[in-house]
Amino acid sequence: MGSSGYDGHFEFGIYTLGDLAVDPRTGGLKNAGERMKEIIRAAKVADEAGIDVFGVGEHHRLDFALSSPPVLLAAIAQATSRIRLTSATTVLGTADPVRVFEDFATLDLISDGRAEIIAGRGAYIESFPLFGFELDDYKELFAEKLELMRQLNLSERITWSGRLRSPLENAEIAPRPAQSAIPVWVGVGSTAESASLAGRHGAGMALALLGGEPSKYKHLVDCYKAAGIAEGYRSEELRVAITGHCYVAKTTEQALDEFYAGYSAYYSQFMGGKENGTPLSRGDFEKLAGSLAIGSPELIARKIIEQHRLFGHSRFMAQMDIGGMPAAQVESSIRLLAKEVAPIVREALQVKV
Repeated sequence: MGSSGYDGHFEFGIYTLGDLAVDPRTGGLKNAGERMKEIIRAAKVADEAGIDVFGVGEHHRLDFALSSPPVLLAAIAQATSRIRLTSATTVLGTADPVRVFEDFATLDLISDGRAEIIAGRGAYIESFPLFGFELDDYKELFAEKLELMRQLNLSERITWSGRLRSPLENAEIAPRPAQSAIPVWVGVGSTAESASLAGRHGAGMALALLGGEPSKYKHLVDCYKAAGIAEGYRSEELRVAITGHCYVAKTTEQALDEFYAGYSAYYSQFMGGKENGTPLSRGDFEKLAGSLAIGSPELIARKIIEQHRLFGHSRFMAQMDIGGMPAAQVESSIRLLAKEVAPIVREALQVKV
């Protein structure tokens, strides 16, 4: 569904959803403009440190700063020189694939061929009434639009028809990207249906690990690979990325100390405690941290290597800037991921640098 130009290089990425959580340390709350500038700075740090990919998410809520990934990524393109730029994720079911493709093709031209798309169904449903779509069509909208996206990548003119979007008759799709095709990944949470859909389209699969034993997600990778191979794709064409919360410090104790407040705030506002605002205790956080990528460079590297034995993934993407984390700490964690974690992993996996 668009070649990523993969050459055997194990990739490291950073992504952000741009949450606007209250900083539990200060009680402060950044506005959307401050968060966007902070994210652009983080992308520049990641680019300079040698991180391979930077992603920004899409939400349509007042407690997130980011609703237009290609606009922010275009700004990031001007502040960086080599890092690949992706959405994380594009809520494709409530977007027009033609508009999405043209926006990312424009980004691709601005960035000299660095654009990618991670398409997903979305964790929230606010975009359905906002853009006039029926929630009952949730699954069909995504499947139909993913197929249209695949075809848009193939040709500068397209004839297409579906059930939920007006047909296209020899329509010109412009501009065309700098790459031969924009790499498209499918974001997968916990459903085998999404994993199989990604495989049938030959798209990459970005699998979110947000807690629990990694082994419980192995069946999703198996479903993805089986579906792709059944459609005629080679195993090496079916790329897996592992995504999730991550924080790196010089020692695991330091990482736990620095990340706890932000993670607890994020958990209370957006995850398990969101129903009643229940804070996450330090003890519960440390239990959860055992299944997340939080710790020293050596510990994080070991976890990535162990997961590689399970999943055979070629990309690891970390979400670090949650719950009002101070920018300086996030930037330090990014540098440690690039300079200390990545070399250990690549040496152990004997892949290209």
